[in-house]
Amino acid sequence: EVQLVESGGGLVQPGGSLRLSCAASGFTFSSSTMSWVRQAPGKGLEWVSGISTAGRSTVYADSVKGRFTISRDNARNTVYLQMTSLKPEDTAVYYCVRGYTSRDREPTTSQGTQVTVSS
Repeated sequence: EVQLVESGGGLVQPGGSLRLSCAASGFTFSSSTMSWVRQAPGKGLEWVSGISTAGRSTVYADSVKGRFTISRDNARNTVYLQMTSLKPEDTAVYYCVRGYTSRDREPTTSQGTQVTVSS
């Protein structure tokens, strides 16, 4: 059974930083591309970023490019999202999913982690 457990969310002031983690199990993590997606209050899911199986290739939504960095540790079966220069519009529940882009990402199946950017 595929299990994805996100952590690291919280309340942060505008301009601040957070690092999200997603621990994966139940599948061959090192063979799976991974993405982060988010859902802001009252809005649909937005794909944020994707990473290739070995971590050599990454892609980002325009809304986060230059501020967020996705990475992975295949030895720990974990994918990360380093978020800097956070803005109030980054407030959302963040999920990790399998897949590389908005076109091939799988549906969310986990609880996600809440990120709130507010002064």
